[in-house]
Amino acid sequence: MPFTLIRGVVGLPLLALAFGLPAAHAADEVQNTSTTTTSPVPSALQPVSQEQLDRAATSSADWLHSNGSYAQTRYYRGAQINRTNVAKLRPAFIFQTAVNESMETAPIVSNGVMFITTSFNHVYAVDAATGKEFWHYKHKMGPVTTFCCGPNNRGVAISGDRLFMGTLDAKLVALDAKTGKVLWQSEIADPDQGYSETMAPAVVDGKVLIGTNGGEYGIRGFVKAFDANSGSLLWTFYTIPETGQEGVWATKDATGRDEKRDIDAEKKQLAAKGGDFYKTLGGGVWMTPAIDRQTKTVFFVVGNPSPDLYGAIRPGDNLYTDSLVAIDLDTGKYKWHYQYVPHDVWDLDAVSPPILIDVRDNDGKMIPGVVHGGKTGHVYVHDRATGRLIRYSQAMIPQENMWTLPTAAGARMLPGANGGVEWSPMAFDPKTRLVYAANLHQPMTYQVEDAAYPGGSKLWLGGAFKVIANEQQWGKLSAVNVDTGKVAWDYKTEQPLIGGVLATAGGLVFNGEGNGLFRAFDSATGKKLWEYQCGAGVNAPAVSYSVNGKQYVAVAAGGNTQLDFKRGNTVLVFALP
Repeated sequence: MPFTLIRGVVGLPLLALAFGLPAAHAADEVQNTSTTTTSPVPSALQPVSQEQLDRAATSSADWLHSNGSYAQTRYYRGAQINRTNVAKLRPAFIFQTAVNESMETAPIVSNGVMFITTSFNHVYAVDAATGKEFWHYKHKMGPVTTFCCGPNNRGVAISGDRLFMGTLDAKLVALDAKTGKVLWQSEIADPDQGYSETMAPAVVDGKVLIGTNGGEYGIRGFVKAFDANSGSLLWTFYTIPETGQEGVWATKDATGRDEKRDIDAEKKQLAAKGGDFYKTLGGGVWMTPAIDRQTKTVFFVVGNPSPDLYGAIRPGDNLYTDSLVAIDLDTGKYKWHYQYVPHDVWDLDAVSPPILIDVRDNDGKMIPGVVHGGKTGHVYVHDRATGRLIRYSQAMIPQENMWTLPTAAGARMLPGANGGVEWSPMAFDPKTRLVYAANLHQPMTYQVEDAAYPGGSKLWLGGAFKVIANEQQWGKLSAVNVDTGKVAWDYKTEQPLIGGVLATAGGLVFNGEGNGLFRAFDSATGKKLWEYQCGAGVNAPAVSYSVNGKQYVAVAAGGNTQLDFKRGNTVLVFALP
């Protein structure tokens, strides 16, 4: 059906004006903060050490990070479920939550206990083998919650005996993992100014790292570090520098294509305007950062500038929007950045979380790398030490009229504001050397209009991006060789893909669709091996773990606000008979 998107996110674009407006009504059901205990958490649940978090990628028992590890490869080392037997996969249990709304959560599993989040910031602790509920926490929202793209939450982080969650009213909450009781709560930013939180935080060395949403409301983006014990703020890195936002006046994107900028006009605008627009230049950070423990470096991607489509009010490259950024873990100090789309006026922000792997450079040497899947439809491969772009992949989806500027009447340019690769996390299989990316194809027109800053908590798009009603929309699961940039295989789907990918040592790739289908593919060939109808949109990334030697695959089926896929309230957990 036709609709007007209200944004294209650092990961998320939005869709439909009804979503993301200031929501003091943010669900009556969550007005009371409370934790309901159904049954005691078993004593097997022990505090999670920093050593466990560091070696999470090698564990086949737990799933301790939203994306599997600090490297965010979303690769599970267990192979009990594999190509030869995945066709026998069946539900082990189905857990129903109290919230019938979009689900984008990646559950955390520790010592046989699963922690699930929902829209509007509910948290559940359940038995990861049976679905038995232990406790249920409901966050009390403040009087205003201003959010884009749905009331989502993408998961908690775990460390020690605590869980950490960002909230729609821009709070960071620490919960006791055994009881669900609130230990502390800190304000991240002012929701009245358009700030909100949907990302799963990262916890490392006693620090809780979290970014912010709000690029559609004229915020100033950041990543912050809080003390995990006290909740006190340790440091802040602003994704919009106070000076120098104009950058180098780049005229081409990362692939070398002309962006059709009028640099002379922009420089005159800057001279007339001055540099105070950094305060409302956007640059949200939607997804969990990756962390290189050896070099103590944090890697994250930054979303679009504000306003999304009206660039005349923000001359220059608009650093560090649409960029991959590296900062110091201990201090938050800047190390380097790489900007994909300078002065973005198409809402093609960087959103899908970066992946840390070794990559082959142009001389054939294996070096530490960082990989990002863009809304442009390219996978970008960088030198981790410097940010240098080594290569970009073949386009995974159609690209047309790049970079045609938005007009008052509306100009067609592909990809549309939702992607390529939206916020959906990619997965990497070290055996195949392939990254697996969930892509969107939604043809759109871009319409620009003069729009002054309207004040906090009011949408500020500077126009609109609109899906073309008579053109087909679809998705594509693509496998890309990181050493060559070539697409090894792809699988076209009836609906645009959003939600994320899981790869396993069993030679499998798992991905869900908005029509409720959850599927497994051969990781080397792309052959579909299994599917299950979950009853609501599967628009969340799957996870895998084991309990008492038995492997499970879990995924949320709650649909998606952004693309208006069928809502639900369940987490489905699968295992072999």
